[in-house]
Amino acid sequence: MNIISKKFKIRLLSILGCFIIVSCEDFVEVDSPNYKMDSQTVFDKEETAKAAVKGIYNELFNSDFSNGYTNSISVLAGMSSDIFETTSVTDTRYGPFQQNEISPGQTPDATANFNLWSSAYRIIFMCNSALEGIENSQSISEATSEILEGQVRFVRAFTYLYLTNLYGDVPLILTTDYRRNATISRNSSARVFEQVITDLDMAISFLETVGDYENLERTNVNLYAALALRARVYLYQQQWEKAEKLSSLVINQTSTYEILENPDQVFLKNSREAIWQITPIPIGTFQFTYTWDGYFFRGNVNSPVKLSSNFISTMDSQDKRLLNWIGFNESREFYYPQKYKDSRSRGNITEYSMVLRLAEQYLIRAEAKAMQGKLVSAIEDIDVLRYRAGLGLISDSNPQIGKEPLLEAIRNERKRELFSEWGHRWFDLKRTEKAAEILAPIKPLWEDTDVLYPIPDEDRSKNPNLTQNIGY
Repeated sequence: MNIISKKFKIRLLSILGCFIIVSCEDFVEVDSPNYKMDSQTVFDKEETAKAAVKGIYNELFNSDFSNGYTNSISVLAGMSSDIFETTSVTDTRYGPFQQNEISPGQTPDATANFNLWSSAYRIIFMCNSALEGIENSQSISEATSEILEGQVRFVRAFTYLYLTNLYGDVPLILTTDYRRNATISRNSSARVFEQVITDLDMAISFLETVGDYENLERTNVNLYAALALRARVYLYQQQWEKAEKLSSLVINQTSTYEILENPDQVFLKNSREAIWQITPIPIGTFQFTYTWDGYFFRGNVNSPVKLSSNFISTMDSQDKRLLNWIGFNESREFYYPQKYKDSRSRGNITEYSMVLRLAEQYLIRAEAKAMQGKLVSAIEDIDVLRYRAGLGLISDSNPQIGKEPLLEAIRNERKRELFSEWGHRWFDLKRTEKAAEILAPIKPLWEDTDVLYPIPDEDRSKNPNLTQNIGY
């Protein structure tokens, strides 16, 4: 299996006096006689062990899977839903995602799909290597070991949650043994979810005392990030009471988190709405410090992706999210996401890539409450976001709203609040079984099997045990 080839090797790079792990293709060469010694060296000291975990965070910024750039979850899953459209009808990279006609073979869209898939597995491999190093270390204190393990398990759970939602059954790789991984079969999505839950529950346990952020930087996973993601998993599993409970634990941490009144402040670095962010790494000769999201969605004449007319039509003209989070290219007459304002700066970093934020927790809790029949309380939660958006409150306009109309209002609020972020709309359409209903009328080639992406042929050609999803 190409995603876990023998090309991986451990390498440490000294930058400004500290060590970080770089590119996962250079991460571990498992048949090297130096591998075991190198791994022990990395996790022999707390300083280098922490740097190893920092390397995983850095990879999240660089990785196609998570960086918000051309082959990322945010872009590709956004294309698969009703959020994005291509700016060119002849686009061969994004057009197939928009039409839900992705090829598993040798085409531009297949390359994008493979880059998404393989980069996610690189992150998982880094996590597996770090977990093995932490487990085998005799030098790291128990307290530090638990914190690092909790953070790494969180990242692995986060990555597998996306993989199984995109592809269904996927290989569940939990070791760095390339011989075993090279011929591994796909595991059921239920088994992958079990591992996601195991990792998240262990992360919550290990991070129980880590409620604050190191150096006040919201780029390190803490207890509330783990609780927030666990609340999302409960939502996906339709465990409404538990989803409500965990999202409440995050929402009630008012000393740390709040819904900001000004939408333009939400995506700034260390925003009080941020639960977990990824910091940019200075790029190139000129040390650019923008987020990849900001750079990709900058709305210039060459932008390949725009917000769909279908999505724009759902926005109220007075919605502050339309006014503050959406830009308009006048020369080509298209709308584009503008949650990140910085697309070309160098020097001081002003924005971090947002991964988890408080608004999602309000949306999770509102839906969980509504599903339990707690309609008045659910309205209160959704009105928090409508108030910030400058819209009328449901409690004023329709306080007697029924359960189904309220759930529809919550789904629409999720669409308007979380657009262009981490494929939320695509996953919402799938988990609520609304994909065919919403997408078939606007995507003539839609088939029910399109809810899953194809397993890339590039890996299937190397591993005969990798089966393909139905419809490809």
